[in-house]
Amino acid sequence: MNARDYALEILQARASGQTLPAVSSRTELKLEQAYEIAKNIDEIRKGLGERPIGRSLSVSWNTPHGEDALARLSWTTLFDATVRHLPSNVCLQSLEGAMRPKISAVVIFKLATTPAAEASLEQLVSSIEWMAHGIEILVTPYPDEAFSDADAIAALGLHGTLLIGPAQPLSLASRAQLGQLLANASVSLSCDGSLIAAGYGSKVLDSPVHALRYIHQQLKLQSQFPPLQAGEIISTGSWTAPITVQTGQTWSSAFSGLDLAGISVSFV
Repeated sequence: MNARDYALEILQARASGQTLPAVSSRTELKLEQAYEIAKNIDEIRKGLGERPIGRSLSVSWNTPHGEDALARLSWTTLFDATVRHLPSNVCLQSLEGAMRPKISAVVIFKLATTPAAEASLEQLVSSIEWMAHGIEILVTPYPDEAFSDADAIAALGLHGTLLIGPAQPLSLASRAQLGQLLANASVSLSCDGSLIAAGYGSKVLDSPVHALRYIHQQLKLQSQFPPLQAGEIISTGSWTAPITVQTGQTWSSAFSGLDLAGISVSFV
């Protein structure tokens, strides 16, 4: 099978809610090959009328922390079909067809301007129009956890749905301290009123703004993909290890040290 064949297979599995063997269990799969599958998935989805609107970054929680932090990050294209802008901080979300769904809490940036190729971290922060809290639902087309980071990249970075809370414009003062502010902030995730997990913004490359710099620099090495553009939304990576969710549960998030409201989502 070639990259397009695997892309079609993965998309079909997601659409039907059925699992399939990890690609790496059938053939050698390096990161470069995984991104080639991802590129084919992007092209197929655009051909079906879906519109790319940003990127979603993922942190590998299975990689030993002694390894290079950059090696623990990957990304996938976000399309309009799987992104919801919430009118409030309370919502319902269907899990119909979602394979082994998990929840993660993220911070999202929207770019007001296209970053220059050699933009500094400060210039990247200046390009941000607004910040928002998001809940990302991850889905896994593989039957168990025996898959590699490359398998995850090939499977749309395990992205299922992104729920975006109300946007908060950034002032000049908040931009100057944004990196440190996010690094020191924490988020908690509760299920039906019971605290389940908590994490710090420093979990994502020391700060989500560093994750923005990562994707900007990474795309310069991946010329098969377009660079960051004005108008894109960037989901900067989960602050906690993803947690399994199921129908009937209500999950809520809450921040400490950051002026972002949490989100309450009931799964149906």
